[in-house]
Amino acid sequence: MKIAQLSPYFYPHLGGVESHVLELSKKLIERGHEVFVVTTKLEDTSDEDVIEGVPVKRVEPITILFSTPIVPGINQALLDEDFDILHGHTPPPLMSFSGARVSEKKDVPFVLTYHCDLEIPNPLGPFIVAIYQRTLGTYTVSRSDKIITTTTTYGATSRAVWYREADVIPNAVDEQRFHPSNDGTSVREELGIGDKKMVMYVGRIVYHKGLEYFVESAKYLDDQDVQYVLVGTGDFRPELEKIIRREDIEDRVMFAGRVSNERLPNYYGAADVFVLPSVSRLEAFGIVALEALASEVPVVISDIPGVREVIVEGKHGLLAEPMNPRDIAGKVRTLLENPDMADRMGKKGRKRVEEKFTWERVAKDIEEVYHSLLTR
Repeated sequence: MKIAQLSPYFYPHLGGVESHVLELSKKLIERGHEVFVVTTKLEDTSDEDVIEGVPVKRVEPITILFSTPIVPGINQALLDEDFDILHGHTPPPLMSFSGARVSEKKDVPFVLTYHCDLEIPNPLGPFIVAIYQRTLGTYTVSRSDKIITTTTTYGATSRAVWYREADVIPNAVDEQRFHPSNDGTSVREELGIGDKKMVMYVGRIVYHKGLEYFVESAKYLDDQDVQYVLVGTGDFRPELEKIIRREDIEDRVMFAGRVSNERLPNYYGAADVFVLPSVSRLEAFGIVALEALASEVPVVISDIPGVREVIVEGKHGLLAEPMNPRDIAGKVRTLLENPDMADRMGKKGRKRVEEKFTWERVAKDIEEVYHSLLTR
């Protein structure tokens, strides 16, 4: 098959959707398919590129509004290409709308992976989202030949897709790259944390990740020899730094900044507990939680739709009440004070990844969706 992956953003832009599209494309190429990605051209990127063996075609946007690239040229770029399947990924929106229109014109199947709901951090945000969902969003979902959601609970609670029968195919992780054998000694030396217990977050430093509650939870662990480490970058960092100063926990929380893909597995190798404190429907799964589980690191994750399905409570990690720093601290404390339990959870988490969340398994399931549409 010749497969076009339509992604609003792509590497070097970082995010869960970008990681998903890259790893899926790589695995489909391994399985013998011809795959290319069509995406937005960002600053310092070329019109055509190859990322880790995946061909990439980039189209210049006229602007970016509310983190959404406006790329009218995407229609013609897709019309100029030949492919058997067009697979769109949303959000951000609009590009998937273009994909649905082009697939109808070219009479090729259109698959839509609905990664999460839309949210705009603006007083007019809910109104804008409602208008989009009732117009372009409805067309996109209705025109899709197949909808994929990554979890059952998220798809069932999303107003955008709950009227469509969806295939539930989870996100995945490279279980060979993220492995318990990765050594974190050099990371601990670089960070200067020695033998302290390391509680880690990985991801963008943005408002919807619930990081204010995460860093505030550090003050409730003042009797523990613990170091919080935030890996990633984003515009919410100044606000977090204010909270850290206000709570007088500068010695307990540090920012590691952006970490290279090559070094990231070693950070998991250094961690004792991983925390995903997200509070918004912009977080529908949490690939970083899979990276932690694959590395045999026990996790504390928010008890919200989608995210909670990554683990079985008490078996692979613990669920924390969203927006509750005391509860986050309590769950972290439980894992730190019960190392045998934490070790068991880590090992069971690794086994769960091997059984459910490998790219070999997930790519095969998506490949079957493609085949079902082409033979229908």
